[in-house]
Amino acid sequence: MIAEEIGDSYGSPIISGIEQYLRKRDYFFLTVVHRHDPLLLTRYSQLLSERGVEGIITVDTTVQEAPALPTVAVAGHKKLKGVTNITLDHRKAAVLALNHLKDMSHERIAFMKGNPVSSDAQDRWDAICQVAAEIGMKIDPDLTVQIDTDDPTPKLGYPFAKQLLGRKKPFTALFAYNDISAIGAIRALQEQGLRVPQDVSVMGFDDIPGAAFHTPSLTTVRQPLNRMGEVAAQVLLERIEGKKDYPSEIAIEPELVVRESTAKAPGTT
Repeated sequence: MIAEEIGDSYGSPIISGIEQYLRKRDYFFLTVVHRHDPLLLTRYSQLLSERGVEGIITVDTTVQEAPALPTVAVAGHKKLKGVTNITLDHRKAAVLALNHLKDMSHERIAFMKGNPVSSDAQDRWDAICQVAAEIGMKIDPDLTVQIDTDDPTPKLGYPFAKQLLGRKKPFTALFAYNDISAIGAIRALQEQGLRVPQDVSVMGFDDIPGAAFHTPSLTTVRQPLNRMGEVAAQVLLERIEGKKDYPSEIAIEPELVVRESTAKAPGTT
């Protein structure tokens, strides 16, 4: 398994799902972490092949070329021969999230775009822009920030929420790239004296284990991360064990989880 990170809230449940499935089938797996270092990524691919692995699962890692071994990519978006991509239906995710904010009468919405090195970032943002245009929701460039770090802690969102606040352009809702950045953003808002959700609603993405236990609990778009890991392991073993026909892509359905961090826009009923 080739992963960007193993201790973060996104990769951990995926890896747990992979491990649970492989353990039942008496398969052993090796794990390497590249942290988006292209040199490490190339070296690790060679190293795993030299160790005699029979297949590869990548997590939040963009596969650049057709592999020599059966490969399954979790959050894979590049269509390559020999690769099965396990992807979230980002269009449906955007429909769920943006319509929730629209139903709450939010019009001035701030957005945090994901770090470009994250394999989901561009597809998620493209889906958000497309759906926003379809439902008549304006995306203001002054209320959009680009995350450019890969910190796996809430520090990911904190400085970028500070950037938004520093622009002195009011907004009533913030749609963060993921739950970790949303939690960091909430801290920045609270330091500014803003209440969540009374003054600003905040929405995350992923539904990490801590999202339900944060204060306020986080409204988010759920990715079934553990299940995605299990599906990846199942597909890879089917390919290793000789199944000839395999899908090039498996789309996983998202789910809207409404909790305490979103509410009606201030001044609306």
